[in-house]
Amino acid sequence: MSDLSIGVSSAAAERIKEILVSEPDGAKFRMSVSGGGCSGFQYNFEIVTDQNSDDMAIEKNGITVLVDSISQMYLKDSELDFSDDLIGAAFKVNNPNATASCGCGTSFSI
Repeated sequence: MSDLSIGVSSAAAERIKEILVSEPDGAKFRMSVSGGGCSGFQYNFEIVTDQNSDDMAIEKNGITVLVDSISQMYLKDSELDFSDDLIGAAFKVNNPNATASCGCGTSFSI
């Protein structure tokens, strides 16, 4: 799936770098999509030490974000961002494919 473009903002890369400082060497940030949430799909974020052979690896500012092969199609042309404002700090996905999302920002529909 080489025609997929998934980006990581500088703000997200810097926040991931801060998180990975306290993780084991070789730790990576995984972004995925699963069924569920109030709009049909939800974004998941986790720290992992393993990488699958079919993962997309996005490198930015010294960190690696992994996206599994199934999630890649749902995240096409998306960007992982990090927002730290009055309502709280959170990773968010700017996904042009999402036709609806919920107020929490972690679930969407296509």
